[in-house]
Amino acid sequence: MRLPVHRWFRFSAGFSAEWVEAVIRDCGVDRPHVLDPFAGSGTTLLAAEKVGVESMGVEAHPFIARIALAKLAWRSDPKAYLNKVRGLRERAEKATPEIDSYPALIHKCYDAETLVKLDKLRRAFEEVNDDTPSSKLAWLTLVSILRQVSPVGTAQWQYILPNKHKSQVAEVYEAFDRCCETFYKDMMSGQSLVGPQAVLVTGDARTCKGVPDHWADLVVTSPPYPNNYDYADATRLEMSFMKEIDGWGDLQLKIRPHLIRSCSQHVPEKAVDMQQVLDSQELEPIRDELSKVCRDLATIRLTKGGKKTYHLMVACYFRDLALVWHALRRCCRSPSTACFVVGDSAPYGVYVPVVPWLMSLAVSAGFNSPEFEKTRERNTKWKNRKHRVPLQEGRLSVKG
Repeated sequence: MRLPVHRWFRFSAGFSAEWVEAVIRDCGVDRPHVLDPFAGSGTTLLAAEKVGVESMGVEAHPFIARIALAKLAWRSDPKAYLNKVRGLRERAEKATPEIDSYPALIHKCYDAETLVKLDKLRRAFEEVNDDTPSSKLAWLTLVSILRQVSPVGTAQWQYILPNKHKSQVAEVYEAFDRCCETFYKDMMSGQSLVGPQAVLVTGDARTCKGVPDHWADLVVTSPPYPNNYDYADATRLEMSFMKEIDGWGDLQLKIRPHLIRSCSQHVPEKAVDMQQVLDSQELEPIRDELSKVCRDLATIRLTKGGKKTYHLMVACYFRDLALVWHALRRCCRSPSTACFVVGDSAPYGVYVPVVPWLMSLAVSAGFNSPEFEKTRERNTKWKNRKHRVPLQEGRLSVKG
């Protein structure tokens, strides 16, 4: 988050851009085509631009995809951006605010004075927006300060905590102006780059529609982990302020259907037939082991107060990742390399061996030579964990 452009928006699913650059340089192909099917806010794509190679990304979350598209405008004209945000600031001073129509979450997160200033900036943006690169960057400038200027608990996690208060809160216009300065400085640093610009497709990693056949030499990505993190909820504050959703329920209709099913919120009870999912052809290599874990989770959940549908989540997660591997096999050249940053999980204390299962699914889809490099242990601080296998995170690589 200290690197230029990457620091513009803190997305909780980020990973090391410098590591991505190293992977690209060391992949053994002179000028590889790089693909990220879980592009997120653009880490891999920005790294590929810095190295000077062609890249494509696929991102299913429409709001996160818009953030990535704005960041990918970083090599556009810095002066045009500066003129755009200066014009926006001038219009904001004269704008007539109206704050009553914001969703309830927004009123919990901002006092009236702060919300008035933010509303004036939002209205000013709507007046100057012309869908140019500078407009996309101006939009992101506003979006990127929303958590800085809120006095409540708005860290980059999936939950907003209105009852938790910060000791220091930025003033709206000062935060906006500082953000403008940061954007401008980072944009200036990219003006000397002459390599290809990344392409982002708003779409589904399970199909990679929009990515040509046999295009990629190298895949570098990090799919969601099956750990019940709700990526649909990760930008609820920003989407609520920009009036793209009215409340939590809208996420179920507008966002979650597009995402990998890595959270119990994605699979309400009776939403899917677990056995039908387990019987799918793509899961044949791990069906017996996966079925046992899902049955165990289905039994244990009945003893828990929340009765979370982890059994459905785990079944659907691996079906979705199996489809991703098949989609990537279509998109990848021969030879090619795919590198996934992955982590395992243990919902309700039932260990889910993510790494060997993903390896099996990759091989079944047509990849080979799977390897795993552990980078760190996870979940070590929780004293009440019920499983005996330490959780880990690392890099899973396969050849194609």
